[in-house]
Amino acid sequence: MNYYEVLGVSTDASDDEIKKAFRGLARKYHPDMNPDDPAAVERFKEISEAYETLCDPERRRRYDMFGPEGANAQGPFGGGSPFDAGAFGLNDLFDAFFGGNGPRHGPGGAQRGDDAETLLDLTLEDVVMGARKTLDLRMPVECERCSGSGCAPGTHPDRCPTCDGSGEVRQVRRSLLGQIVTAGPCTACGATGQVIPNPCDECGGSGRINGSRSIEVDVPRGIDDGQRLRVTGRGPAAPRGGPAGDLYVSVRVARHPDFERRGDELWHRLPISIVQAALGTQLEIATLDGVREIDVAAGTQPGALIRLRGLGVPSLRTTRRGDLVVEIRVDVPMRLNDEEAELLATFAELRGEKVSSVHEGLLARIRSAFKP
Repeated sequence: MNYYEVLGVSTDASDDEIKKAFRGLARKYHPDMNPDDPAAVERFKEISEAYETLCDPERRRRYDMFGPEGANAQGPFGGGSPFDAGAFGLNDLFDAFFGGNGPRHGPGGAQRGDDAETLLDLTLEDVVMGARKTLDLRMPVECERCSGSGCAPGTHPDRCPTCDGSGEVRQVRRSLLGQIVTAGPCTACGATGQVIPNPCDECGGSGRINGSRSIEVDVPRGIDDGQRLRVTGRGPAAPRGGPAGDLYVSVRVARHPDFERRGDELWHRLPISIVQAALGTQLEIATLDGVREIDVAAGTQPGALIRLRGLGVPSLRTTRRGDLVVEIRVDVPMRLNDEEAELLATFAELRGEKVSSVHEGLLARIRSAFKP
């Protein structure tokens, strides 16, 4: 299955184009819009799977390189499809885009934990070389005393008598069109299908307590400021042993004093003197990969660019590194001593260039020194 063809977009489509395509197709094939069409359900699953892959930079990179198997393989920060883990149902994915606010449940009616978001500060070196970061976060964690069940040790939950363990309650009402059956979450058991007669005294029957968790995140090379990582299943614990939510990590990259990122390129402004620009020179510059030597050709003009191949930022999709671009800036001296001024005046005279008189400038300074 070609995910780009499923969504009807090109291989270089932007995130906005992918999202727009998904919105249109999801509205058309959502099961609620096609209640008696199994083909529409399967089509919606394909659309959702394609979107889940292409909207995630890392999974999209792996898909472009290795195909669907590579995209769905367990990545350095979670990976996997939400449908595989039961993290989202079809309605949940639709609601995330079109404003639904119903309860989120995983397999068997167990309520899924909330998602959480945190901020990760990175340096440019982290982005170029990759890094593993440890996040220490406060969030709901599984109660160790009851192992998340919410039951006191030695006890177990009972089937909810209100919904008979289904987690939902159906109601029949009459209308002009006949009988209408509606279903909603069971409030007696919180849509879990179970009640706890002997709750755990540590968590009060919720199966979770407030605690702390250390989570390691592998930062993919080439990630950019403002992008977001998803760590699947490492968010807040769910009530009564349900599947944990996801952790979203927003990336903030600190400004570097020497380099500016422009896409996959790094730019560096290098000041040189007018003499070095005119006669040429060899200079050493510090890059993120160590010291490199560059040749400045004789007659180099201000704004000239020297390109160092493969010393820029890795591409998220291909891992190929961009270039380091050195922009030459010629510094004109603001102050000259008399000898330097004489030499430049002689140089100008040899080239037939008109300049201010050096001696007039020197005499003016002498006169001003003796003024009362």
